Amino acid sequence: MKKEVKIFAHRGMSGHYPENTMAAFQAALEAGAAGIELDVQMAKDGKLVVIHDETVDRTTNGSGYIKDMTYAEIVQLDAGGWFAAANAGETIPELDTVFQWAVRDGNELLINVELKNDLIEYPGLEEKVIELVQRYGMEERVILSSFNEESMRRVRKLHPTLQTGYLITGVPEDTLVVAKRIGVNSIHCEEAFALSELGREAKEAGFPLRVYTVNDETRSDFLTKAGVEVIMTDFPGRFLKNWLG
Repeated sequence: MKKEVKIFAHRGMSGHYPENTMAAFQAALEAGAAGIELDVQMAKDGKLVVIHDETVDRTTNGSGYIKDMTYAEIVQLDAGGWFAAANAGETIPELDTVFQWAVRDGNELLINVELKNDLIEYPGLEEKVIELVQRYGMEERVILSSFNEESMRRVRKLHPTLQTGYLITGVPEDTLVVAKRIGVNSIHCEEAFALSELGREAKEAGFPLRVYTVNDETRSDFLTKAGVEVIMTDFPGRFLKNWLG
């Protein structure tokens, strides 16, 4: 296996299970992924909620904004039935629950927590997430990422050594300048950036590239040659099987 590139399960093993659920995360662990990527919003009562969208509409049988609901209300929703009848009854987990699972014996997954604060500002989100990381002793296993430059700057001020990633779309020309200014450790990008001259320059400047969301396993050779550190995919099994031959 090409061990120089790590495979992260994007929102868990979301190609086969409802995204950002414990079932998707457990499947990623069992598949042999090196890590998982997940998304965090904040509920009305301050609970850290693992969900990609700012609303529950797409991935549950409910409707409304996460910020306007308590976790007690959110956890009552079916977060699996939309994906497949067999997954009905899956719930939206708290980040606390994910970390409880992550520290069990036999689980050494890296966890990329994307702070979903680029559209809605959640005051105190960074502090709450970092406090939870420290409570579970996950400092060496967690990467915090965001599209929000100021959020990444706050994370760095709050914790000088946590792994951080600046999220970008496309091939922005100022990526390297911003990454240096906000003090992140890595750049989380699409394949186009990783294979571009700007991507090469970023890598040579000491910023590992973590690439999302790649679901064609035949692209792994191109990305490996480009020197990326992580490939995030909805189908980690495809990549691992491809490498094992």
